[in-house]
Amino acid sequence: MPLSKLKDKTIDQLFEAILTLRSVEECYLFFDDLCTVNEIQALAQRLEVARMLGCGYTYSRIEEETGASTATISRVKRCLLYGNDGYKMALERLGRFGPGTDGAGNPQEADKAGSARDADD
Repeated sequence: MPLSKLKDKTIDQLFEAILTLRSVEECYLFFDDLCTVNEIQALAQRLEVARMLGCGYTYSRIEEETGASTATISRVKRCLLYGNDGYKMALERLGRFGPGTDGAGNPQEADKAGSARDADD
């Protein structure tokens, strides 16, 4: 269900255009025209943070591996806990979300002992 704060004919057009893309290569072409390199990297970083949180990684490990700030990690975690399940839906469809895996379907060797920040969020 679309969010009323986002619903708009131009945003519908954007999402419909994205849905027409048929390969990763087409996505590279489209997003290279649409976004700056930094914008694409920021989106990719948030998705990776969501994947790592879903696999049980600690804030410190996520910060170390992705370079994401604790503010970004906290925001993504709030979305996972209280959002619309968009991250979870996409990552599950990719087979890259859930405890006990490293996000590629392999047994997880990540540190799962939560940090103080993990417990607070």
